[in-house]
Amino acid sequence: KAWKYVKAENKKQFAEFLKTEFGYDVDPTTMFDFQVKRIHEYKRQLLNVLRVIYRYLEIKETSDKSSIVPRTVMIGGKAAPGYYIAKLIIKLINDVAEVINNDPETSGYLKLLFIPWV
Repeated sequence: KAWKYVKAENKKQFAEFLKTEFGYDVDPTTMFDFQVKRIHEYKRQLLNVLRVIYRYLEIKETSDKSSIVPRTVMIGGKAAPGYYIAKLIIKLINDVAEVINNDPETSGYLKLLFIPWV
């Protein structure tokens, strides 16, 4: 019980941090799914975004949403200044997040955030 309480409190504090630092509204009761590292073609950020797109499409096609575990996916990192493909991956993450986070049909089930690493 104590472990669950501490975990829930830490998620609430982290959600408040995301709101303060980045303006993101995050439901701390959702499952948090993180990937934070330098953005590279070979470090699977692109694969992670494709997985999020797949999950989004699954949610849209599901009529009975009672079995869906609400999830907040956070991808963070930074790209080297001249790394064109890495910058495109960051743009893709933000563009996909724009669609997912503004879809009322999936609201409450899936959220995607890009957290810049500075």
